[in-house]
Amino acid sequence: MDSALTQYIEFGFRWLHFLSGIVWIGMLYYFNLVQTPFFGTELGGGVKGAMTRGLVPNAMWWFRWGAMFTFATGWLIVLMKLGHGVLLSDPYMTRILTGGLLGTLMWFNVWFIIWPAQRDFVIKSAEQVAAGGKPVDGTPDKAALAGRTSRTNTMFSIPMLLFMGSASHAPGSFLAGENDLVWWALLLVIVLAFELNAVAGPAAPARQKYLTTVSGVIHYGVVIAVGLWLIGAFVNS
Repeated sequence: MDSALTQYIEFGFRWLHFLSGIVWIGMLYYFNLVQTPFFGTELGGGVKGAMTRGLVPNAMWWFRWGAMFTFATGWLIVLMKLGHGVLLSDPYMTRILTGGLLGTLMWFNVWFIIWPAQRDFVIKSAEQVAAGGKPVDGTPDKAALAGRTSRTNTMFSIPMLLFMGSASHAPGSFLAGENDLVWWALLLVIVLAFELNAVAGPAAPARQKYLTTVSGVIHYGVVIAVGLWLIGAFVNS
């Protein structure tokens, strides 16, 4: 009975993880694939202020809380797996924690970079301008930072979903744990390099060029996903 109950609890967390993940990543893709390109058009630029005041706060609420529930339920599932004897060196754990690392960094970006920039600068500036005031000082830089970080999250979501899906569904013994320290070291270097490049500021426009277009973000996401997969295969070959 206890084993069956535990399985149902884990499945419940997994169900909530999927639901909240759909909300989070769905909103992430909406922002980056639909809303931001629209704001860059003549029509979108004309309604940007009104949408920033009226639509963006509600969208950001679903966005950040979707991220929070995805983050929390994901780590609860991992803790339950560890509590039931699944080793960190198990191929499942190596793959799921690879996705979990990317997801955790994405969650951090949402709560500590993107949302504060939107709340304290972008949304607040739109409200002040609509009331006849001036934008908050530093808003363009903060808006650019939030944009780069959000696009980086979109890019990271592609390898994140690949590795999370591979934990239970990919064939073979890829990332079987024999060289986990090498894998984690290489993964951290690659992921942190892209993260730091996104938050480095406008002083590095050439290195951030791939973040300026939807196609660039998607292509880099696929390249990172395939590249990490090949690195993992080589490390454990």
